[in-house]
Amino acid sequence: MIRFGLVCDNEHGFEAWFRNGEDFEAQKGRQLISCPHCGSNAIEKALMTPAVATGRDKKPVALGMSEEQKKALAQLKALSEKIREKADYVGDKFAEEARKIHFGETDPRGIYGEATPEEAKELAEDGVEFMPLPAFPEDRN
Repeated sequence: MIRFGLVCDNEHGFEAWFRNGEDFEAQKGRQLISCPHCGSNAIEKALMTPAVATGRDKKPVALGMSEEQKKALAQLKALSEKIREKADYVGDKFAEEARKIHFGETDPRGIYGEATPEEAKELAEDGVEFMPLPAFPEDRN
């Protein structure tokens, strides 16, 4: 996962997590990214201060994070945790399970798991609604 600093056409700055740069471009092209401040879908990447890590401290440090950004990050973490608590983890079978739910082959329920970029593209083309969940550094410990 990669975090991008983003800005809308109204100059509101915010951050979002994506699997990779291609995932950002695909979501932007389909207007799936919107400004949390005004709802605009005219989104561009903003210049970001790089994360800094030293040999003693292996954790990246985000420079210049405002209180509003810290609050938004905490809310995003809470939302991610809530989704994971209330949904079934289906691992690398996400695309298969999402299709079954979408086409009524199985009972509707919340699921989360992993999908390749190709699987995600095919799901979107099939009209299956989904969104990537951010992976935070502490999730990998």
